[in-house]
Amino acid sequence: MAARTLVVDLDGTLIRSDLLVESFWAVASRRGGLVALGACRALLQGRAALKARLAEIGPVDVAGLPYNTAVLDYIRARRAAGARVALVTASVQPLAEAVAAHLGLFDEVHGTKDDENLKGARKAAFCVDRFGRGGFDYIGDAEADLPVWAAAATAIVVAPGAALMRQLAVLDRPLETLPAARPAPRDLIRALRPHQWLKNLLVFLPALAAHNVHLPVLAAGLLAFAAFSLVASAVYVLNDLLDLRADRAHPRKRNRPFASGAVPLLTGTLMAPALLLAGLVLALPLGARFLGVLLLYFVTTTAYSLHFKRRMVADIVLLAALYTLRIMAGGVATHIHLTVWLLAFSMFFFFSLAAVKRQAELVDGVASGRSAAGRGYLPQDLPLVEMMAMGSGYVSVLVMALYLASPEITNAYPMPDALWGICVILLYWISRVVLVAHRGQMHDDPVVYAVRDRVSLMCGAAILACAVAGAVL
Repeated sequence: MAARTLVVDLDGTLIRSDLLVESFWAVASRRGGLVALGACRALLQGRAALKARLAEIGPVDVAGLPYNTAVLDYIRARRAAGARVALVTASVQPLAEAVAAHLGLFDEVHGTKDDENLKGARKAAFCVDRFGRGGFDYIGDAEADLPVWAAAATAIVVAPGAALMRQLAVLDRPLETLPAARPAPRDLIRALRPHQWLKNLLVFLPALAAHNVHLPVLAAGLLAFAAFSLVASAVYVLNDLLDLRADRAHPRKRNRPFASGAVPLLTGTLMAPALLLAGLVLALPLGARFLGVLLLYFVTTTAYSLHFKRRMVADIVLLAALYTLRIMAGGVATHIHLTVWLLAFSMFFFFSLAAVKRQAELVDGVASGRSAAGRGYLPQDLPLVEMMAMGSGYVSVLVMALYLASPEITNAYPMPDALWGICVILLYWISRVVLVAHRGQMHDDPVVYAVRDRVSLMCGAAILACAVAGAVL
């Protein structure tokens, strides 16, 4: 066996991904979605032309690709036994060579060139011509590899399903299998980021602020929450696909489903529009105005993902605006008028949290010696970002204080003085959150941190107690 050349497939075998889809999202991330879609016109000239065009305008960072460790170990073992190893792939030659150069495990590299897509029967014919029928062993993973396995001495299969195993049995070839993680339901759920749906609870805030918690209002709020959650998940999937390179360079985000290869990029590419459509359909009963706000949220978030998250300060402003849009959507869905006080507090408070998010990223980057990949900030900007977080947070408390001193509050609550405890708690919590981020102990998202932090939960309970006391005592 050691004397035979080991031929290795790339997409789905050597890596838990597909370089064609990787190239598309690399182009979309660096050049914009319209450029990526425009590049797809090359498909009119054939699949090989599309691969070449995408690889040309959006090179993939091969160092960060999710490699299959079982395949790498197998290659190393065969090399140690004296076998030559060839990478033969339908991916374009430049990308195949980049992968081979990064790994340093291959004696020769053959990829798609010109108008010949080196896949299926064409790959089988190439391998027979190059190595002789039965003169090589082949590692692959998909049904398209069956012609190659038929010409190989040994079929080595990565994580085969039952249907593929039945087809391989017909070939009557020596068979080996290698493990690889398959997409699990929990990975698909993680890709939706359901923990982020907590932010969509803001749609209930107008009803709570107006003391209107009747069943029809709550039902409308629940429908708005579900619609926003689906659309938000569509955006999170899109954002993860656009952020592949940055996430793979991050010590924690590299474990996200798409960055790690746990969920195929093609699955994510289909998930995003499906989730968006489901959210829009769910929003139809709430009327055209709510649908308009939901579409505005999607457009704004998409613009943030494609462009503004790389623009200093503009990214923080947009993040704060997205929180406020949730509150506006809640008001539209429940037909409750939003006060200027609520909107002003929201903008300043969530600007503070967005600044804390950037602060945490900068602190993490400074501590690890990495730059904030894909962001518009430099390490020396950290003190200014901290000032933004603290200053805006304190202004939000000032807005709250002025609101509590207004006649509409003093006349509406039997014990309005009890509400002033809310300002004290907010001052403490905002100051603590900024300090926690300054020490490098903040989660990537301060909202997620608050939900998991015992002190933050105690502060939330204390704020609720103050509100109840002001309304009841």
